[in-house]
Amino acid sequence: MVINLPSSMDEVILNPESLTPKEIVRELDKYIVGQRAAKRAVAIALRNRWRRQQLAPELREEVAPKNIIMIGPTGVGKTEIARRLARLTHSPFLKIEASKFTEVGYVGRDVESIVRDLTEIGVKLVKDEKSRSVREQAERNGREKILDILLPDSRPPRARPAFVADPDATDDSSTETRDKLGRWLDEGKLDEREIEVEVKEQGGFPSFEIFTPQGVEEMGVNVKDMMPGLFGGRSKRKKMRVGDAREIIVQEEAEKLVDQQNVAREAIERVEQSGIVFLDEIDKIAGRQTGASGPDVSREGVQRDLLPIVEGTTVNTKYGMVKTDHILFIAAGAFHVSKPSDLIPELQGRFPIRVELESLSENDFERILREPKNALTTQYIALLGTEGVTLTFADDAVAEIARFAAVVNEKTENIGARRLHTILERLLDELSFEATDMNGQTVAIDAAYVQRVLADVVKDEDLSRYVL
Repeated sequence: MVINLPSSMDEVILNPESLTPKEIVRELDKYIVGQRAAKRAVAIALRNRWRRQQLAPELREEVAPKNIIMIGPTGVGKTEIARRLARLTHSPFLKIEASKFTEVGYVGRDVESIVRDLTEIGVKLVKDEKSRSVREQAERNGREKILDILLPDSRPPRARPAFVADPDATDDSSTETRDKLGRWLDEGKLDEREIEVEVKEQGGFPSFEIFTPQGVEEMGVNVKDMMPGLFGGRSKRKKMRVGDAREIIVQEEAEKLVDQQNVAREAIERVEQSGIVFLDEIDKIAGRQTGASGPDVSREGVQRDLLPIVEGTTVNTKYGMVKTDHILFIAAGAFHVSKPSDLIPELQGRFPIRVELESLSENDFERILREPKNALTTQYIALLGTEGVTLTFADDAVAEIARFAAVVNEKTENIGARRLHTILERLLDELSFEATDMNGQTVAIDAAYVQRVLADVVKDEDLSRYVL
């Protein structure tokens, strides 16, 4: 089952060292219904990482990760299991479709871009963590900087320019004024006042590609380093509200307080030791090369290009060399037409764990609507609550929605739990449109309401193919 929810800002980041397989499964159960075998497989793979770290250095390097292939139809939770696993441990996580890659000579991305993209994610992850750790100091520095702009002459003697006639002189009135402005600033009374600040220009890098042995990304960085004035990095003065300027200044101050070299070093280590790559649609490249022409000709070539990355190699990124020996790869596919044994033997050998995910039943749909943290029904109740509308779902309504989802999946294409998204959108379409005029009202969704809205659409198979 898949419910794609943004990561909550107050979501607890658990210490991976304290997570036992049972605890990992329990955490995954909060968001994903069923699929016990897949949860157990990823929980064991994650715990094995911790176990490997406890070994002697000479043995530690020899222990390879136990990569996983998830087999199951769309919408049963393959991607969500991997994504939630990464969030639990705060690991760099990259989801990529295997069909995006082709062998050399065909249009497609270079497989080494997987590692470069994962490293970028790792750097952002570490940078955000470091920025949060210095946030308090950055806010203090930003506050002082804004006060300097609002009242330049009130700066402490040491902070004044050298050309001030008497740098040791103190002005009680200006200090008092600065303190008063500081209090107003803290209380938000100055948020609407306009000030002029220096802002770094963002972007400015043109969208052309230069192919080099290091890849497109590396050449782009070198060009920017050689000509920083042409491709951004300059500052310009800009007028803006104090409320807006404060956040920009605090971010700049946080960047100054963070050691970027340490960020890169820590990010590479985290990518190498705890990175997770989710290779979706691997069944699309599972067909063997049989001399056919057209797009299928490159399938086996993609597998052979992926092989060294999964086996373990070293990739050059703009932050340094990254080894892929201990990155965990989780592949997934429906395997309707092909089967895992259609992969080349060398690649099969690098995915020793195979787990099959079950199709979702009517009972599963009912559980999905009730049990997970931030379930779909909970989301809609919260969304309409912002308009002052109290929305409730009766038990018989949830059962009826689950029944409709199972029926439509059976009659048309089976898209798993994603069908619940389309059905709930259709069910609440009128209510969502009229909600702005319904402040203070309570709307109860029961089985009769669900049947009235959805029965005709589900009955007409041709219509349900387009609407649901």
